[in-house]
Amino acid sequence: MTVHSARQLAAAAAALTLFTMGAGALRAQVPPSERELRIYAGLHAAAAQGDVMAIEQLIADGEKPNLQDSKSRTPLIVAAFRHQHAAAEALLRLGANPDARDDDGYDALAIATVNNDLETLNVVLAGGADPNVKIGFDNGSALISAAQLGFVDIVRALIEAKADVDHANSRGSTALITAVALGNGDKDHTAIVAALIKAGAAADIKDRAGRKAIDYARARGYSDMVPILEKAAGRRS
Repeated sequence: MTVHSARQLAAAAAALTLFTMGAGALRAQVPPSERELRIYAGLHAAAAQGDVMAIEQLIADGEKPNLQDSKSRTPLIVAAFRHQHAAAEALLRLGANPDARDDDGYDALAIATVNNDLETLNVVLAGGADPNVKIGFDNGSALISAAQLGFVDIVRALIEAKADVDHANSRGSTALITAVALGNGDKDHTAIVAALIKAGAAADIKDRAGRKAIDYARARGYSDMVPILEKAAGRRS
């Protein structure tokens, strides 16, 4: 086996490990179950149903907008899971905490991100959500999740909201590394790599396995990504 082949195999193995762990992180989001939806009352029920008038009346009557269910989901988090944009907007207007997190460490912004729900994401950002809140068990970010999933519009919205493009999770993976190592090299992930580089993402950061985004791109044969990353690193090889 050549040195080049050995490096490719090592990078591929590292990417497989990242994929397994990254997929687990995304699956950790737990929406309300059908049983929970049936027993919800007050603001949680109104948020799940998208009933803005009920939300306004309940809060006017004294119900707290940040009340949590048994999994620490606030009404805003429930609205995000249920794609209830108007309900989310009403809750934020009436005092909901945009950065509240559930028991699994996810806020409404992270939930909208994984759902590829640009409308809810924009509502939550407009309501004051911090795009740099650390989420999940691996201290990730909404931007890292969007980069993994190939959601170009979500990535661009988070970049515009000043998300930290170089934040690394507990595995040392930034959004750029994640887009390459856990993406599939398609046009959307390539567009994300380009958007992150344009936004100033550092191409020379290494993850805990000691590999940069370009190492994964070369190992996986992502020929459209390699030139973008080479240019960002200030070198060609």
